[in-house]
Amino acid sequence: MTKGNETTITNELYAYMLAHNPPLDPVQRELVDTTYAQFPDHAGMVSAEEQAPLLAFLVRLVGARHVVEVGTFTGFSALAMAQALPADGTLIACDISAEWTAYGRAAWEKAGVADRIDLRIAPALDTLRAMPAEPHIDLAYLDADKGGYIAYWEELVPRMRQGGVIATDNVLFHGGVTDPEATGPAAAIKEFNDHVSGDVRMDSVLLTVADGLTLSRKR
Repeated sequence: MTKGNETTITNELYAYMLAHNPPLDPVQRELVDTTYAQFPDHAGMVSAEEQAPLLAFLVRLVGARHVVEVGTFTGFSALAMAQALPADGTLIACDISAEWTAYGRAAWEKAGVADRIDLRIAPALDTLRAMPAEPHIDLAYLDADKGGYIAYWEELVPRMRQGGVIATDNVLFHGGVTDPEATGPAAAIKEFNDHVSGDVRMDSVLLTVADGLTLSRKR
């Protein structure tokens, strides 16, 4: 087996990478800092800093106008994607916590993109199943409860337009996917990864971005 590039991501190299990507703007930075201050036990749920410019890049790359996010937390990733949308674009943000997403609402208002984000506080499966069944979604970001990933995927894929992209976070689950005796969320992610790699409706690549990111394009 060819291992390819064996570059170790040191703190110095990670800082170098961030310095050569678009920086977080003041509202994004404040939201990340506030998340860590207010929810230190859950702050690991916020998307990695390098994912904000990547998600914004994907919005622009696919020319997205209709975006769906499954798992919003305090709204950092939704903010980045909404800022990249055209003025008449829409992002449907699915979450079950009014407490967490209240911080996102404030940041979206401050950034001037609140009118682009339709926050729906409800079980995400209910929100997805209530959407039109025909293909209409340009980009989806999946970053919610790991045990629900396959169910969310199966609701999203038929609703993706041809060429639409699903970005799925945490697909390496802190390395737990290599454990043959994995349980809980790690086992759920392993099952999800196998499900995605066998889905002939999508072209998918699993990347070592942050905690693992799979990009999938509707055929």
